[in-house]
Amino acid sequence: MSGDISVQDLDKEQASAELRRLSALLSAANTAYHTHDAPEISDAEYDALKRRNADIEARFPTLVSPQSPTFQVGASPADGFQKVVHSVPMLSLGNAFDDEDVVGFDASVRKFLGIPLDEALAYTAEPKIDGLSLALRYEDGALVHAATRGDGRVGENVTANARTIADIPDVLEGAPALLEVRGEVYMSHEDFEALNTRQAANSEKTFANPRNAAAGSLRQLDASITSSRPLRFFAYAWGSVSEPLAKTQKDAINRLNALGFSTNPLTSLCNSADELIGHYRSIESQRATLGYDIDGVVYKVNDLELQKRLGFRSTTPRWAIAHKFPAELAWTRLAAIDIQVGRTGALSPVARLHPVTVGGVVVSNATLHNEDYIAGKGANGTLIRDGKDIRVGDWVQVYRAGDVIPKVADVDLAKRPENAQPYVFPQICPECHSDAIREPGDAVRRCTGGIICPAQVVERLKHFVSRSAFDIEGLGAKQVEQFFLDGWIREPADIFLLEDRYSSGLQQLKNREGWGETSASKLFEGINEKRKIPLNRLIFALGIRHVGESGASLLARNYGTWTDFETAMTSARIEDGPEWETLLGIDGVGPVMATSLVTAFHQEAERASIDRLVGELEILPVMAADTGDSPVVGKTVVFTGTLEKMTRAEAKARAEALGAKVSGSVSSKTDFLVAGPGAGSKAKKAAELGIQTMDEDGWLAMIEGS
Repeated sequence: MSGDISVQDLDKEQASAELRRLSALLSAANTAYHTHDAPEISDAEYDALKRRNADIEARFPTLVSPQSPTFQVGASPADGFQKVVHSVPMLSLGNAFDDEDVVGFDASVRKFLGIPLDEALAYTAEPKIDGLSLALRYEDGALVHAATRGDGRVGENVTANARTIADIPDVLEGAPALLEVRGEVYMSHEDFEALNTRQAANSEKTFANPRNAAAGSLRQLDASITSSRPLRFFAYAWGSVSEPLAKTQKDAINRLNALGFSTNPLTSLCNSADELIGHYRSIESQRATLGYDIDGVVYKVNDLELQKRLGFRSTTPRWAIAHKFPAELAWTRLAAIDIQVGRTGALSPVARLHPVTVGGVVVSNATLHNEDYIAGKGANGTLIRDGKDIRVGDWVQVYRAGDVIPKVADVDLAKRPENAQPYVFPQICPECHSDAIREPGDAVRRCTGGIICPAQVVERLKHFVSRSAFDIEGLGAKQVEQFFLDGWIREPADIFLLEDRYSSGLQQLKNREGWGETSASKLFEGINEKRKIPLNRLIFALGIRHVGESGASLLARNYGTWTDFETAMTSARIEDGPEWETLLGIDGVGPVMATSLVTAFHQEAERASIDRLVGELEILPVMAADTGDSPVVGKTVVFTGTLEKMTRAEAKARAEALGAKVSGSVSSKTDFLVAGPGAGSKAKKAAELGIQTMDEDGWLAMIEGS
């Protein structure tokens, strides 16, 4: 089953099937949790399924559908309740599962805002209550309605029920004319036990946990039942407001408390990732004695103006994250370490485990990342697991925190067999027996066999027909592997020669297992339909190392046509000449990607393979995005010096959204130079070339007039 295969090993068809499976599982889980208040899987398992879904979508972006669980928040409101449209959507939070994720969150916020690591950046850290989200709308101080989260955009009207909760005021004094207070309805452990005792005494249904009890009590069609249940409410956020509550998250929470709402006393200000993690540890140590359920700690950028600048992704804010408590751990024996060879030649070690149940799932495989990880070293050379290496026969601790693909957390040296030997990572490819080398600065060892390595050839062919590349109907990973083994295809161009070679030989194909006349004919039709291909998809399909889907789109936008792209790559010389400088001048293209591109086009065998492929195709220029009447559409802009009103990342994102190309260097093709304080050689070169130069204010005035 595709659910047993790691994300990196999935082909397009398997990925599509797996996404359908995950969508069904997550939809059912959402309905059980949000609509019926009767969860069927653990939070850890839900998080794991959600993370696997996201990882597959990241690898196969064209498989993403508008109905994806990635874009879903909660579940549709249940029948029986009136619907309430949230004026400000109630979005979910991204998750952090370990300290590295927290450090990464802090780094991403700082990078976006341009705040150095050694400069204090205030966050709030508060317990993540395991309850039911509720939005309370007050107009002129009076509660007018209360609504559940629902699917994030439409919730259930539970106003009558909310009015029975003692922690929710009916009237506010000194509040803004419009104020939507958001928080969590929960039930204390003591009240939960008392409720279940009463339910049992009356021969009524008991609840599995306080969260279910709280949700089931609030979502009663009869408010008198809710009134009899001991519900509580913590306020922690807001939606629509007629005027700001404060300038910071912490002050806004204090304002809500002053208005009469209960807020969590464990909410604290922190000024670094280390302080966030320290507060997390403190709350975790108190978890058993709090008297109510929490499942993590939520971090939010404290400055509300910075929150506004950071903005949102599709369903999550950039300025907040939930640091979840660890998932279930389990110990088992490591039976073997296998090496898998990927499309780029990467040798990936996989732990084969004696099956063990982790978080309700039987686990028999785990990723071991790379040879340093096995040796007990991190990416920067620092020790992990206190420097303990991993050996066949070891007793290892396995976890599944937010990822269906298990990982090895620890090794029990006391149980290590006496004959266990340090693992020697292979320096020879197990597939083609070519040298497997590790380049300086690379954590991965790679096979040098290239097109003679069957693992790489097959994986590159699978990549070529993947959804984000050519996406040929009837030709998935399974068929590609079959045709390769039979000698029908050896390179991408062979796919487009199948009909010429075998259609007279249609009989050969239709008589094969799994094929008939109809499927064979449809295959040839599907292949011919993809002889016309957009430039960005072709570049991505070539499978050039370091050129992903976004990189391919970036190159396509900048070069426009295959002729211009091919000419530039053919003419370019590594670290020399104008074509190289132009390539490096594309904002987002660095020396590593540029070197990989130029190298690919100058490898005799690979270039010949590309030329044979292109000879079978009509390559379409990339359609420009609809940018309305943008004054900078199609223009090339360079930013230099210090930007004072936005970070470089913000400036680039905004320019590209308006249809501009952002370059890192000034040339005769540059249309605008935006120069801040400290502009140096780029400003001088722009002046020499007669390029229009403006300051940050001038740039903003020009684009904001669009």
